[in-house]
Amino acid sequence: MTKYDVYALGNALLDIEFEVSAEVLQDLGIDKGVMTLLDRGSQDKIVGNLVEYAQKRSCGGSAANTAIAISQFGGKSFYSCKVADDEPGKFYTQDLLNCGVATNLENQDARAGVTGKCLVFVTPDADRTMNTFLGISAEFGNQELVPEAIQSAEYTYIEGYLVSGESSLQAAIEAREIARAAGNKVAFTLADLNMVKFFKSELLKIIGSGVDFLFANESEALLMAETEDFEVAVNHLKTLAKRFAITRGAAGSVIFNGEKLIEIAPVSVKAIDTVGAGDMYAGAFLYGITNGMSYAEAGDLASLASAKLVTSLGARLPTEKVQALLDEAKVA
Repeated sequence: MTKYDVYALGNALLDIEFEVSAEVLQDLGIDKGVMTLLDRGSQDKIVGNLVEYAQKRSCGGSAANTAIAISQFGGKSFYSCKVADDEPGKFYTQDLLNCGVATNLENQDARAGVTGKCLVFVTPDADRTMNTFLGISAEFGNQELVPEAIQSAEYTYIEGYLVSGESSLQAAIEAREIARAAGNKVAFTLADLNMVKFFKSELLKIIGSGVDFLFANESEALLMAETEDFEVAVNHLKTLAKRFAITRGAAGSVIFNGEKLIEIAPVSVKAIDTVGAGDMYAGAFLYGITNGMSYAEAGDLASLASAKLVTSLGARLPTEKVQALLDEAKVA
C-alpha cells in the first residue's frame, strides 16, 4: 500500500504576480514569455519599479503547484523543498499546509537566509513571464529529501528547474534512485524552454536510462529533439521515457501510453493568464492515473483543468472549483 500518490520535489518559490503590459517588460529589460534566473539585487530593483502595481502572493514553484493540484483533487501528495526562516518562508510553509500537502518543512527547522521568490508578469495576451531569484532554494539538496516518503509514493515527480544547481541536481538523481530501488515510478517535467536551451545535458542526467513518465510542452519537446518536426520529437521522447504527455496549447495534447498515441482534445476557453497551466495539467493527470483513471480519462481531466485554470489569474484554482472538475469531466 502506498501512503502517497505522488512525492514531488522542486524549488520553493514565493510567487508574486503582477499584471503588466508588454511595454512595461520592455522598459524593465525583461525577456517576455520565459523564465529568467536573477540575482537578489536585480530582482529587488524590479520590484522597486513596480510599487504602484497590485501584487498577489502564493506558495509556488512548478512541482509545488502540481502537488497542490493533486491534493485539491482529493489525492495524497508530499512536497520536499527548502525555505528560509523569514516571513516569506513562514508564509510559504503555512500556505502549503493549508492546501493539504505533506512536506519536509513540517519537521525541519528553517535556516537564516532569503526564501526564493518568483516575479510572475502576466500580459494582456495571457502570456506569462517569470523572473526568479532562487535564494535559499538554490541550496536544496539531499538533506531535504524524505526517503521513507519517496519509498511510500507511487510516483516521484521531479521538476526540471532543479538542474540549475549542483546540489539540487544531485538531490533529484538521489530521489530517482530511491524511488527506483523501492520499485516505484519516476515522473519528470522539462519545466521550461530555457531549461532545455541551457541545461539539456543536466536534464538528461536526471532522465538517465529513461523515466516512467515525462511531461513537456511542444516547444520543449521540439528543442529537446533538436527538430521542427513534431513527429520526430514524439519519436525522440520515446527514447527518453516509457510514457509521456506533450501539451500543445490550443491544439490540445498528446499522450503516449507505452503502446500508442492518444489525442486529447482541447477545451476552448478565453485565456487570461497561463501561469501554472502545465503544472495543473501534470497534477490532474497524475491524480487521475494514481486514482483509477485510464490514460485517456486522465488526459481529458488534465485538459479540462488546465483550460479552466487559464481563465483566471494565478497558478491555482479554489479547491471547490477543482473538485467540481471531477464531475464535469465525467459528464464530458
